[in-house]
Amino acid sequence: MEGEAPTVNKNKRHRKEKPWDTDDIDHVTYGTILQWKVDEFKPEDNKGGTFTEESSFATLFPKYREKYLREVWTAVTKALESHGISCTLDLIHGSMSVRTTRKTYDPYIILKARDMVKLLARGVAIGQAVKILDDGVACDIIKIGNIVRNKERFVKRRQRIIGPDGSTLKAIELLTQCYVLVQGSTVSVMGPYKGLKEVRRIVLDCMKNIHPIYRIKELMIKRELAKDPQLATESWDRFLPKFRSKHLSTSEKTAKKNERIHEKDEARKAAGLPSLAEASKKSEKKVYTPFPPAQLPRKVDLQLESGEYFLKNTEKEAKAARRKKEKQEEVTAEKRAKRAEVFVAPAETAAPTVEEKKKRKRSQDDDNEPVSKSRHKKT
Repeated sequence: MEGEAPTVNKNKRHRKEKPWDTDDIDHVTYGTILQWKVDEFKPEDNKGGTFTEESSFATLFPKYREKYLREVWTAVTKALESHGISCTLDLIHGSMSVRTTRKTYDPYIILKARDMVKLLARGVAIGQAVKILDDGVACDIIKIGNIVRNKERFVKRRQRIIGPDGSTLKAIELLTQCYVLVQGSTVSVMGPYKGLKEVRRIVLDCMKNIHPIYRIKELMIKRELAKDPQLATESWDRFLPKFRSKHLSTSEKTAKKNERIHEKDEARKAAGLPSLAEASKKSEKKVYTPFPPAQLPRKVDLQLESGEYFLKNTEKEAKAARRKKEKQEEVTAEKRAKRAEVFVAPAETAAPTVEEKKKRKRSQDDDNEPVSKSRHKKT
């Protein structure tokens, strides 16, 4: 209808217009994400001169990273020296530290250097970790070790983030424009702030048993909707899929269970096996008698009765092996029949042909035809 206000996304309902976000501000696109252009901080921008206090950060690294860090530490030192940051590798205590010097001019670069050594400790390669020193790149280290207690379940869900041959991880990287590394009990992420938020949401949901494919589908739909300028001011809720687990009532669960049992019984019947009810049917209740049961024969008595007692050891072994083989063949035949249940085709009713329909109609007409008068006279 005319005059109706466009529907606004509920997440943006209380947001106000930003008077400083005007058209004259330069914007830059990082992958598919539009953000403000951040000018490079140069030495002449630091009006205060050298820092009065020294800032430093240190982080521990695992034993298996020691060899790699020793090999690349020259490159790490060279990358940080260009920003006026000094670094130290302590192999005795297993730690890396960064600190400001009198040549440091950017007050925020020490936090970037801290993130860099954290990423190096978590298994990120030096070529990728150096990118954190850029202004448009941020990092997030997501801890997933304490979300799932069961070790096997934790490994399965962590592998679900990576996917078969790393396909799920690659899809997440392409949609969020982030670098993601799954290592041990943490997930290291590098990229724009909006992408970091999406990756954290995907990873935490995956560890809570929500498959990443749902979030990936949602991101793909959002990326396509962002290309349409007409939908920029409208709510996208009607386009996004709603993945919610449906809670069935007790009667619905019982009906589904009975349906499954009926299908299985039909398959067993077609395969020549007894139904589930007959297979699990208990023996009839015995009549109570005050007398004790007859004494069972001993094993030796049974052997004497069958003549097995007088056989040689080799003959006994051959007989036992033959009996065992027969039992195995019976079990194999039963399992083969159970596996064949799945492949039994359901009973199909073929539609009658045109000739059959005509023949049936002709026979019905003959049955409904009234008895002739001549027939009445004869009778």
